[in-house]
Amino acid sequence: NVSVTERDSLDLTCNITTDRSGIFQAEVMWYFSVSPDDALADAQLLLSVDHDSVVSDSTLISLSHVDRNSYRLLVRDVAVEDSGYYFCQAAVWVPLHNGSWQKVVERTSAPVNVVVTALEPDYEVFLNASKTPKFSDDPTELNCMITNAQDTEANIRFTVSWYYRQHLLGDDAVTEELLATMDADWTLLLGDRSRERTQNGEIIFFKKAVDIFSLRIQWTSESDRGDYFCVISAWSKHRNNSWVKSKDVISPSVSVFWATQDYTLTVEAVKLKPFFVAGHTFEMTCKVSSKNIKTPRYSVLITAEKPLTDHSNPNGTTRIISLNQDSVVRLEDWTDQTRVDGVVLEKVQENEFRYRMYQTQISDAGLYRCVVTAWSPGGGGMWREAVNGLSNPIQIDFQTSGPVFNASVHSDNPTIYQGELADLLCVITTEGMALEPDDMSFDVSWFAVRSFALDREPVLLASLDRRGIVTQSRRNGSSDLSLERISPLEFRLRVHGCEDHDFGNHYCVVTPWVRSATGVWQQEPDIKAKPIFLSVKMDVLNAFKYPLLIGISLATVIGLLSCLIGYCSSRWCCKKEVQETRRERRRLMSMEMD
Repeated sequence: NVSVTERDSLDLTCNITTDRSGIFQAEVMWYFSVSPDDALADAQLLLSVDHDSVVSDSTLISLSHVDRNSYRLLVRDVAVEDSGYYFCQAAVWVPLHNGSWQKVVERTSAPVNVVVTALEPDYEVFLNASKTPKFSDDPTELNCMITNAQDTEANIRFTVSWYYRQHLLGDDAVTEELLATMDADWTLLLGDRSRERTQNGEIIFFKKAVDIFSLRIQWTSESDRGDYFCVISAWSKHRNNSWVKSKDVISPSVSVFWATQDYTLTVEAVKLKPFFVAGHTFEMTCKVSSKNIKTPRYSVLITAEKPLTDHSNPNGTTRIISLNQDSVVRLEDWTDQTRVDGVVLEKVQENEFRYRMYQTQISDAGLYRCVVTAWSPGGGGMWREAVNGLSNPIQIDFQTSGPVFNASVHSDNPTIYQGELADLLCVITTEGMALEPDDMSFDVSWFAVRSFALDREPVLLASLDRRGIVTQSRRNGSSDLSLERISPLEFRLRVHGCEDHDFGNHYCVVTPWVRSATGVWQQEPDIKAKPIFLSVKMDVLNAFKYPLLIGISLATVIGLLSCLIGYCSSRWCCKKEVQETRRERRRLMSMEMD
């Protein structure tokens, strides 16, 4: 066996011995085969020299005639693929009398096993973290460096492969996941774990220097926590300009981890003015404190829990005004058009917010809270919701000795027939303090529930505000509505031309407004009247009267028309012509002539 180091020269000699002492010439051919059992026809011919000393040409392989019986094969710059079996075949030629040459003997040598040892580059790999996350969404940057590189010539290049290993508890098997790898042409091949995030720009693979490969995670998440390591591969360039991997060196792993603690958010609501009356300004602040949240921002929502008598919101909770993390204010469910600018929410400090409500009304009574959401910076400049918090309630309660209002619905005839007029009265009564009619005003809305058991959603029919403006909802049938105020405390709803779909429980909702001594109108809580059922019946006589008259009229017309057609037909169309009988006049002939 012959051992040669990669990129050295292989020197083999083919020696020929013969018992001939006369003139002769030798023909030598060198062969290469992968296996010693290959036939001569399967072997590769490297070089040959004929009996005329003509040598076949080759760039990296040469054949020289050392002496009369020795032929030298020299292979320069051997590579690993040159490992195999080499043998020579020699033939002896002798001259004839006519000047030609004749082959008299031919022999083949035993194969020589040549082993080419690869020349591996010597280098080390070190992995460090230049950026480590302390919170979620922080950046992470890892650098894979090649150090102490030796025997790295121009035909050696390096590539990197990145791997991730998850932290597992106990004796669970640890699985390694490929993040990305480079081939010999420095083409990046992505793994399943990082493909989507790399395409979105969240993970970046780049080469910072000739001997430094880097991995950057723009926004590190909890799923990225674990161990990372890199593998530096050395590639050797062969004679056919192909690259073959010659060595892999694995770096020590680097742990990416940070202690995660539960987000904590505390919200405290404080009433700035402990005592106030209706018409004054209500003011409260919301103070926020948080823990374990990186550079938080807060969004605030003011809610009010009204008494269950407030029919504008059956759930009892009303969203009034909000301020998002970018300090943009938005009115939520605040529907009082007379006080559009009556509520203000502003940011006093980074963690303190102030809510004001001007010209408070009696209807504003309830429990007020601050609903705060903490936001932390997320990927791509976005904000990620971290945790929500609810403050203690602040109560608004008005002590008043004003009048008490009641409402009821009356009808002289709750059962009517189709097409008739239905009258419904909403009557308001007062108890306690007596007020002048000019100091009272009412918003009246009429609702209907199209069922017997009040198990469906109420439908708004019409409303009349305290300024006398009537608003009607859209109707599908042919019946019509009218709403009017017939006295200071009575409001009448009329349904004209009732149809069967106008049945159901009807009731009114009254919102009283009272003018105070200062001239400010105060809104009182809504009052809902007990519903009254309106029944719509069908008038059988009226229902069949017109169809019966129409039927008789049509039958009469059709009968008369039939008689007229029959008479005309018999008179002009079906009369036969009568032919008169022709009489012959013959004279009597005399007997003699006969």
